[in-house]
Amino acid sequence: MQHKTLTVQDGTVHYWIEKKENPLHCIVFTHGVTADHTMFERQVNFFEKNYTVILWDVPLHGLSRPFRNFSYSNTAEVLHNILQEEKIEKAVLIGMSMGGYPSQHFAALYPEMVDGFVALDTTPLGIKYYSKSDIWWLKRVATIAKLFPEKALKQSMAWSVSETRYSYQKMIDMLTPLTKNEIAEQMRVAYEYFLYENKDVTFSFPVLILVGDKDQTGKVKNYCKKWSKDTGYPLHYIKKAKHLSNCDNPEQVNAEIEMFITRNIYKMDF
Repeated sequence: MQHKTLTVQDGTVHYWIEKKENPLHCIVFTHGVTADHTMFERQVNFFEKNYTVILWDVPLHGLSRPFRNFSYSNTAEVLHNILQEEKIEKAVLIGMSMGGYPSQHFAALYPEMVDGFVALDTTPLGIKYYSKSDIWWLKRVATIAKLFPEKALKQSMAWSVSETRYSYQKMIDMLTPLTKNEIAEQMRVAYEYFLYENKDVTFSFPVLILVGDKDQTGKVKNYCKKWSKDTGYPLHYIKKAKHLSNCDNPEQVNAEIEMFITRNIYKMDF
């Protein structure tokens, strides 16, 4: 993949692209909090043969540090700038955990540029989904993280989201460059701005919800059930997978994404 950068007012954002001749057939993968673009390596290996694939380090994460004035509306504009730079007119968005929020904000701002959205171990935008107790806990995630010694924090985070040794090591690798304070700050900003920018949205394009059948991160599975029930979006469970389901069971995740795309969007014959 070609490594590129985009400099905006608040910092420099790094992204990677494997571009095909037909720019309409594009998939954008967006990672979760405290992670980076490398979490999708097993998706890239699968999809790069037939699609234009874009990965990016979300502002304040990975190589896209430092970054000032983080917000999800800003990240949506950064993604819009990347697609414009690459002359991509439409894309399928894959948002994992926190990555689902810039994806949904982008989709709300630029629905005409979205072919479909795969919500991967993430939760919906929408005021009604989050109770006062949910909000209380979200505001304190960063504070709780600071109570752990740095090594123990990274290990506990990696084990909590991983069912397989590969997923655990991948999470450790993504956390290794970060200090405890940086981890806590990424968490604080991610959840603070989620609550501040949360809003009701509706989407007219196809949406698929995927979640690990062993995902124990917060109330993600419960949110996904409610999201699917309220909207009619299909909800599929990834077998033998926790929160990092695309790493725990990449075969099923890749198959689910490909089937979603070929049945609902591009209708390709490979």
